[in-house]
Order: sequence, then C-alpha cells, then structure tokens
Amino acid sequence: MDLHLGVAAGEGRRAGLERALRDAVRDGRLAPGERLPATRQLAGELGVSRNTVKAAYDQLVAEGFLTARQGSGTRVAALPPVETGAPREREPARAPRFDLRPGSPDVGAFPAAAWLRALRSAVTSAPALAYDYGDPRGRIELRTALSGYLGRARGVVAPPERIVITSGYVQGLALLTRVLDGGPVAMEDPGLPFHREVVRRHGGSVVPLEVDGRGAGTPGDCRAVVVTPAHQYPTGVTLHPERRRALTEWARARGALIVEDDYDGEFRYDRQPVGALQGMAPDQVAYLGTASKTLGPALRLGWMVLPPHLVDAVADSKLHSDHHTESLGQLALAELIDSHAYDRHVRACRLRYRRRRDRLLDRLGARARVRGIAAGLHALVEVGDEERVLARARAHGLAVGRLGDHWHTPGAGRPQGLVVGYGTPREGAYGGALEALARALDETGSDL
Repeated sequence: MDLHLGVAAGEGRRAGLERALRDAVRDGRLAPGERLPATRQLAGELGVSRNTVKAAYDQLVAEGFLTARQGSGTRVAALPPVETGAPREREPARAPRFDLRPGSPDVGAFPAAAWLRALRSAVTSAPALAYDYGDPRGRIELRTALSGYLGRARGVVAPPERIVITSGYVQGLALLTRVLDGGPVAMEDPGLPFHREVVRRHGGSVVPLEVDGRGAGTPGDCRAVVVTPAHQYPTGVTLHPERRRALTEWARARGALIVEDDYDGEFRYDRQPVGALQGMAPDQVAYLGTASKTLGPALRLGWMVLPPHLVDAVADSKLHSDHHTESLGQLALAELIDSHAYDRHVRACRLRYRRRRDRLLDRLGARARVRGIAAGLHALVEVGDEERVLARARAHGLAVGRLGDHWHTPGAGRPQGLVVGYGTPREGAYGGALEALARALDETGSDL
C-alpha cells in the first residue's frame, strides 16, 4: 500500500499516518470497501508502533473515513460523491474611474489614529467579563456615552436603559419589523429600495408614503412609518415643522410607531443640525442612528433609542438574532465619544463635506438645478433625461445614482434626476468626478 507517508516538520507519526490515509481515501487510491492491513502488519511495514497505527485507525473510524467491525477488519467507508465542477466565481464588477454614488462617506477620512488610541484604552481598562457573551442591548459603557452624545448633538431623549446597540441600521429595521409582527408599514416614496426589501423579508408589507417639497406626508391606516426627517433620502428635503407635528399627532392618536432613520443628521451646513423628531415624541418614535456615515460602514455599529414598551421585545429579538453586537468595537466607540474625539471628527467631516458641496454647486453652475444641499452627504441634480445623462457619465468613467431607481412604482410624470453622493470619493478623486459629471451634462444639454 503506497501511502506517501511524508511527515512534515513538527508533525507526529500518528498525525502523518492519519493525513496519508485521509488523502488516499479522498483521491480514490483506497476504494470504498477495501480492507486495510492489520495494525501489526502495517506497523511493521511503516516502522512505527502498533499503537500508533491503531490510534490512527480509531481516529479515522470516528471521523467516518473508515469502518471497523468485529471479524471483518478495518475497511474504507463509502464517502458521499464529491462535486467535480468547481463553483463559478462571480465576475467582479468593474470599478468606475470616478464614483459619485450615494450611500457612503469618504472612508479614507476614517480617524485611524484616534480609533487605535480608543481601542487600546478600551482593551486596557475592559473588565474580564467584556470578553464573555454580553447583554443583547449592548455594553452599558456605550449606551451611557450615547445617552449623553445624542442628547446634546441630536436632542434625543435617550436614557441608557432605552438604548439597544445593533450591527447597523439594517439590523435595527429588521428587528423592529419582526417585533411589529406584520402589518402595513408606510415608507417614503421615493426612498431606498433596499430598506423596503428588508421590511418585506421580515414579515412587513410596504405602502408608499408620498414625499413633496415639505417632506413626507401623514400615513393612513398603518402600524408604523419609516421616515428620514433631517435629510430625506434621496430628495434631500428636511421635514417641515407642520409635518413633524402632524406625524407625531398621528402616531399618538393611532398608537402607531414612527421609525426615525437619522442616517446623516450630524451634517448640516446652513445652520445647526435640525434636532431629531424623537425629541418631540419619545414614546412614539424609535430613533435609529449609526456610525456608518460618521466613521465608516465597516464598523457595523448602530443604535436604537426605543419607546419603553418596545425595549424588552427588541432585546429578545436581538438575542435570538446574533446574541449581541461585538463588544470591543462598542467599548472603543464609547471611549471615542467620552474623550470628545468623536465630536472633533464629526466637526472636521462637516467642514470637509461642506467644501465638497460648495465645489459641486460651483462646478455645475447653471447646468442643472441642485436640490437637498442644506445637509447630508448627497444632493439631487434635476435633469431632463436620466438615461442619456447616465450613458454619457458612464462613457466618462463616472458612476452616479439615479432617482428613477428609488420610486415605489416608476411612472410617467415622475421627476428625473441624479443622486450625487459627494461623500463617497477619496479627496484626490473628487475634482475629476465633478469634471466628468459636468461634461456629461454639457453633452446632453440637461440644464433646466
């Protein structure tokens, strides 16, 4: 029996024999049903002890590679057939030369040095229990830090006991949908299609809620409504004060829930950021925030500030979803907030993105009407023909968002536009991206 028994450095005789037998079974040199030599015989042929061979046989019997029956010796087991065709790898999407798609910050601005200091401090001072399974609501250190930060920065009523830490906004939306246990959920039209799909996949049905120049309207007979009051996505409008009051009154009268997606509420350029809707009606609003736009999506850190009656149900759903969000990142973010390094980073980003917004307006000039510019990381550029402009943009190596992709039901008479994410590109690539966009508009005569 040729087992090609070559023992690697640091590999024992038994481990080498086990590996050689596995390989022989896998590649067919040992066929199913074939009887192996007796332990004494094989030990003599290989120059190892009989106990070594017996231990190797026993191990492979336990793993299912061999079978052993009294009186019939040790034989090769019949393994399930192995797929011969290698899985096809998906063709990687060709990265655009310039990227103005919305949805991401400039990840090159991640505060790596500050994060490393915060992580070191957190790990140094963390109690031993921080490395164990944790509270599904999240680390108390982060919930306490967020309580203070959200109160001063966003006007949120956020006692730590009403905060649940999540692995991003999408998980928070999914948890709430499951807790609501079905029923219609109103979602802004236009709005992000992916979020509508999250609600559908977790048992909710989605009804469109029209958005106009004053923001989202008031829903009808729904259990919940999902809104982006500070900077509506993708139109960029801020929810009008009268609409804010009407929405909270609707929720109180019906016992319904408002889900506030405050995805980029820290970034306001013409005045202080508009306070969160949750501050008007803490018992009717589930406030969802995230570090994805301020720090980066890779961290997978989000938070929910919940009405009291939902905290236990959401925490239980979180427990049975992924038990808890990883703890070390939570402790580092708490340290970043407590040391005020988070505030400094947000202020620096606000200045950077305001300069980018101003460059966008200066470069486009009279080519098109630009809306939603008071806040956030994206703007809406109105055009006459989305498809023509997008085709020319692609010809110049530019990727940009399309307003038409965000409607619930596309149809005639819908406004057309480009959703331009000026947070996405790295600093050095922004000028080239703006130049490509301006050329696409010039070539299609899309000024209004």
